[in-house]
Amino acid sequence: MNYEAQSSIEQFSAARAAADERSEFIRKTYAHLAGAIAAFALLEYILLVPLAEVTAPLITAMVGGRYSWLVVLGLFMFVGWVANRWASSSMSSGMQYVGLGLYIVAEAIIFLPLLYIATYLTSATVLPTAILLTACLVIGLTGTVFITRKDFSFLRSALAVGGFVALGVIVCAIVFGFELGTIFSVLMVALAGGYILYYTSNILHHYRTDQHVAASLALFAAVALMFWYILRLVMSLSRN
Repeated sequence: MNYEAQSSIEQFSAARAAADERSEFIRKTYAHLAGAIAAFALLEYILLVPLAEVTAPLITAMVGGRYSWLVVLGLFMFVGWVANRWASSSMSSGMQYVGLGLYIVAEAIIFLPLLYIATYLTSATVLPTAILLTACLVIGLTGTVFITRKDFSFLRSALAVGGFVALGVIVCAIVFGFELGTIFSVLMVALAGGYILYYTSNILHHYRTDQHVAASLALFAAVALMFWYILRLVMSLSRN
């Protein structure tokens, strides 16, 4: 990206917008995030309760073979890339919402096996505990950024490297059949926390005021990542 393009982006960022326009952008972003979380929860409920018999073969197929997770992971990454491109589009608001919706559906599908186990095969306190812990961490990290007004964009390179390393470890675990233990889950929760700090600071400092859909998708992805590994961690600890 050349200097002129970067200057143009910074010129129209939320940080340089009028106070009322910036407040409206932040309100829309978190309203869309709340809507995405609610849609995800509703979709999971439908898939795991009224349609449990219909989705059971899909869950079995996802966990039944070692390499089935590689297929799921590959499709999830592709869908995430497409959804992010659509949600970040400045050409069509419709495509932005399609991207967000596509990502919510992809997350709902990949969460199915984990939530099935947490709902039906573990203690009744596991899922509420994971939800509460995730909510507390997200609120705490978000509050840290809004109170300090610190720009966490310097985390970008470290988060990118951490993400690729984590992906490599996950792929190796699937291929070679070893378990990802408690320490890995803790490290992934920390990585997700870094993403939340990074994207929240981008909302204050770098996103344009018309990018509330893209911003909400980025935050939703980070929250979902944190919830996934907190749930795995709580399930692991409940078995010990």
